[in-house]
Amino acid sequence: MIPSPPQGVWEIGPFPLRAYALWIILGIVIAVWWGEKRWVARGGRAGVVLDTALWAIPFGLIGGRIYHVATDWYRYFGEGRNPVDALKIWDGGLGIWGAVAFGALGAYIGLRQQGIRALGALGDSIAPGVVLAQGIGRLGNYFNQELYGRETDVPWALEIYQRYDEAYGYSETIGRSTGQVLATVHPTFLYELLWNVLVAVALVLIDRRFRLGHGRLFALYVALYCFGRFWVELLRADAATEVFGLRINTIVSLVVMIAALLYFWRARRGREAPSELRAPGDPVDESVGDGPTDAPPLSGR
Repeated sequence: MIPSPPQGVWEIGPFPLRAYALWIILGIVIAVWWGEKRWVARGGRAGVVLDTALWAIPFGLIGGRIYHVATDWYRYFGEGRNPVDALKIWDGGLGIWGAVAFGALGAYIGLRQQGIRALGALGDSIAPGVVLAQGIGRLGNYFNQELYGRETDVPWALEIYQRYDEAYGYSETIGRSTGQVLATVHPTFLYELLWNVLVAVALVLIDRRFRLGHGRLFALYVALYCFGRFWVELLRADAATEVFGLRINTIVSLVVMIAALLYFWRARRGREAPSELRAPGDPVDESVGDGPTDAPPLSGR
């Protein structure tokens, strides 16, 4: 059995240190760092990914929260609910679909501010890092004891403990573990984490072999992630909005996967020239971007 962490928040003086936030931040840092290296290897100017992230990250967080609140509205609105809780992003709750859509809008704005129009190339550069960051972020769900699967007795089942907080009382997510096991469940956070790592590695190998460009690698990331997320959603047991008897994220995963595959099929083949990744007036080294642009994740690319 896999034990859950005894708590997800530590009080450091007057400031709460939240594991959920820490894992999200770590994922973002890795995605930006790795994406920057891949962008430069393709011929882009150093610093572009970081500057663009200053737009994409806030947009992505806002979009992710909007999607979460819209699809889990019953948690925040209605009798006995406090709508102000919808703003408490630090308590968890980000929808990847809203984060990607709004993050892409922020990235578009950030690139245009720098005089660059290569949104597709940026997406291809950051795709492996983004899906790896999503996997890292799932560790926040592990610490929060949330978004787990149905009850099971498999050897790798996750133990869900009862927690207690003086202000909130007994719950599964808030406070410190009492040691009482409430259930043993499928560790869907772990399933998705492992799938995301495999997707990140696959994207690197595919890109190295086929030299994808014009947003096709990003589309492949979306399709592969959706494929895994579809099956994970079928294992989930937490309350969720349903449409036609199916969890809404199951349906969205299928629809987005089909859309991503259509884009991958219809988009322009080949890869952008290094000059297309630069703003007018930027110096261009045409020798950059002709060779392999990736190495396995642990090598720094």
